[in-house]
Amino acid sequence: MQKQIISTKPRYEILDGLRGVAAVMVVAFHIFEAHATSHFDQVINHGYLAVDFFFVLSGVVIGYAYDDRWSKGMSIGTFFKRRLIRLQPMVIFGSLIGAACFFFQDSPMFYKIHNTPVWLMLIVMVIGMTLIPLAPGKMDIRGWGEMHPLNGPAWSLFLEYCANILYALFIRKFSKTALSILVFIAGAVLIHFAVTSPHGDIIGGWSLNGEQLRIGFTRLIYPFFAGLLLYRICKTGKVKDAFLWCSLLIIIALSVPRIGGKEFLWANGIYDSLVIIFLFPFVVWLGASGEVTGKYASKICKFLGDISYPIYITHYPLIYIYTGWVGTPKMPVSDVGGWAAFTKPPISETWHWAVIVFISCILLAWASMKFYDLPVRKWLTKIWK
Repeated sequence: MQKQIISTKPRYEILDGLRGVAAVMVVAFHIFEAHATSHFDQVINHGYLAVDFFFVLSGVVIGYAYDDRWSKGMSIGTFFKRRLIRLQPMVIFGSLIGAACFFFQDSPMFYKIHNTPVWLMLIVMVIGMTLIPLAPGKMDIRGWGEMHPLNGPAWSLFLEYCANILYALFIRKFSKTALSILVFIAGAVLIHFAVTSPHGDIIGGWSLNGEQLRIGFTRLIYPFFAGLLLYRICKTGKVKDAFLWCSLLIIIALSVPRIGGKEFLWANGIYDSLVIIFLFPFVVWLGASGEVTGKYASKICKFLGDISYPIYITHYPLIYIYTGWVGTPKMPVSDVGGWAAFTKPPISETWHWAVIVFISCILLAWASMKFYDLPVRKWLTKIWK
């Protein structure tokens, strides 16, 4: 997948656009999730796999952006500085948005919010800005056991940083053979977990406990380093209409209904494995092999790429509000726990509010990108030269 290395590297416009497509699908997935009673009736059922697609993309991007720079004298400190400039401003902003929305999310679904003092919420906000994960306990101010209670999806950014650290300290030095062995082993572990999972999927990774960390790192290691390997060993081809075909493949893969039902949980695990191990790397290769042609196609890819990270890291506080609003407890609040404890109206009854939330997430992402993320990164780049 290697392109000619020049002083200013061209961007993979289609890959940027595909990241945006997957991020928008995540927003839709979470909106529909507010109406689901279990993983079996979830619309856009496999939307959770978008995280694994992001990891594949990240591996490719890291290889493309940094592999050649180590031989030119780039230090580990410079690498981490660049990654902090790229990722950390929106982590901070996502925590701020989570704090601003927190008390508007007060509902039986999030039963701990009502008794959470402002000072404790502010402490969690500051810790969230550092991306340091929180263990379930007094800091679990929502009651969902998340390592980032104000902004749940930040768990994947924590893992992204872990992958960056592994790459910079060790794995960047791996030969293609050594990297292939690592990816093969990680793929086998991923398949074993997905097929034997008690839930028949790879959902998880957002809590700071042994089980969830196992899920998170299982989801991280294969796709991220498979993306790095893909960059190192594959050459791009020439594919016409690559953005269209790749977008359709992503949308279809994330929208496929639950496979196997409750009787054959392993079948859905096989689907998850095949999508992560084979389909996502293929889609990334396909996207890297295409070119954006036409003014409108270029603008679409750029817009989706620009909002992809901001929408992922800022949308969930709005989803919390929507989720708490649509859920009605079936039992006393003190006994409430989990999806099954709530009555959920069909989305046909609240579709107009769902559309408003969806559009609001996009607008928030665009505004945060334009008026916060880009200026802050430009400023940080200037002072950290």
